[in-house]
Amino acid sequence: MYAVIRAGGKQYRVAPGDVIKVEKTGTGLDSTVEFKEVLAISPADGQITKFNGATVTGQVVLEDRHKKILVFHLKRKKQYKKMRGHRQDFTAVRITEIAFDGQKFAAPELVKKVKKAKPAAEPVVKGRMKKAAAGAKVAAPKKAAVAKKAVAKKAAPKKK
Repeated sequence: MYAVIRAGGKQYRVAPGDVIKVEKTGTGLDSTVEFKEVLAISPADGQITKFNGATVTGQVVLEDRHKKILVFHLKRKKQYKKMRGHRQDFTAVRITEIAFDGQKFAAPELVKKVKKAKPAAEPVVKGRMKKAAAGAKVAAPKKAAVAKKAVAKKAAPKKK
């Protein structure tokens, strides 16, 4: 089951549970968006029809910007070059429901992932430190020898 909607001057084929990137909407995160401009619907039987009053509802998942595209202008033989960058704003919307003709097709609810707490890791012990970890006394590591200053070079005598 899917629907074809128009949003931001573009057409999208959506099904319940899909995440689409549309032009930026003025709503905030976790708000609902309703697309009333439904161009076509294909129910489970596979026949494509247009229903007046059909709506597609979605939930805003993310508001961000696309990757940068570079726009380069060049006029040959005129020493004219110009490079600009552009990042388009978008809103990622998860389609939650398609409703038409008294029927509703809803997406399954997302299961919130719970992060498992990791047990505290024991520090990695190497070489002499193994004995220290076991309780034996270990001599402190020796300090590195201080490097001597380099002797400044003398200037060469001038030739006559």
